[in-house]
Amino acid sequence: MDVAETDALLVIDVQNDFCPGGALAVPGGDAVVPLINVLMPNFDHVFATQDFHPEDHSSFVAQGGPWPAHCVQGTPGAALHPDLDVTALDRIVQKGTDVATDGYSAFAGTNLASELNRLGVQRVFVAGLATDYCVKATTIEAIDHGYDAVVITDAIRAVNVKARDGEDALAEMESAGATLLTSDEINS
Repeated sequence: MDVAETDALLVIDVQNDFCPGGALAVPGGDAVVPLINVLMPNFDHVFATQDFHPEDHSSFVAQGGPWPAHCVQGTPGAALHPDLDVTALDRIVQKGTDVATDGYSAFAGTNLASELNRLGVQRVFVAGLATDYCVKATTIEAIDHGYDAVVITDAIRAVNVKARDGEDALAEMESAGATLLTSDEINS
């Protein structure tokens, strides 16, 4: 698939807390970094998202949520992975900043849609972490906003709370209208 001027790459939550050694590590989460670094120069528009939770976020176990505290504002865990080429990013979109909402989607409580519209983006390519949560929510909401969506299947990783969560998420995104491709199938 050829990349066009009306395409954007969305790099979802490639942060220290979601990589090995982090507070909510995704198995093999850091393996997406080299692939994403190779992909970014192919796109005129590259956005990264960053979970950026207040320390009393409702998704944390201490507040009755399902997750350990992670990506807390101002902590090293919230920082983007140190090997991610941040010089290739046009913008970092912070999400999950509202204490009461999960903030899984890059569109939830952000101005990402208006930014993409301003740039004339028609299709988004999605990579990053985690397949079964933020990648899935972002992809489906992108489609709901009228964008074509492509999920780069070798540049994502799943939490897999249940063994098939990642596979089920891929099926759900495809059913919603997303195209599933590997990075080798994307041409600049």
